[in-house]
Amino acid sequence: MEIFYSEIVGSRGEDGTIEIKIDDLSSPEVTCLIDEHLKSMRRHSPPESKHALDLEALKNPEITFWSAWENKDLAGFGALKELDEEHGEIKSMRTSFAHLRKGVGKRMLLHIIEAARERGYNRLSLETGSMEAFAPARRMYETFGFKYCPPFSNYKEDTNSLFMTKEL
Repeated sequence: MEIFYSEIVGSRGEDGTIEIKIDDLSSPEVTCLIDEHLKSMRRHSPPESKHALDLEALKNPEITFWSAWENKDLAGFGALKELDEEHGEIKSMRTSFAHLRKGVGKRMLLHIIEAARERGYNRLSLETGSMEAFAPARRMYETFGFKYCPPFSNYKEDTNSLFMTKEL
């Protein structure tokens, strides 16, 4: 079954959709969820293998950061980094605890894939952990056509990291 981007992502309304919007990373809700994300990465990844970006790094101009909202409740976030004119990297996707298993991650992933296509990227890649805690994320990426690949960009081989890519 093919899922169409426009059928999933839209403005929040009575129909139960999630609003995904470009975010300036200034709200306390976003700051708190980024902190939660970084704490989780420290719990599951050794320091030399932690690639999640902090608040300041996410403000880099080559990164677009989106937040996902259900009414006034932050449901999650995701970011897309431009590696070059044809290649983007998914960075720091996270769903808030209160919104787990509601499809927020899938909606954000579809949003990022569509943004990458609109920018003309030929490839979209990501780094994720090799530990069991990251298995649900890896399954989601696999479902959307991401394949395992060698390290890309500035990454190096690391037993704690797995690399995935999708041709667009």
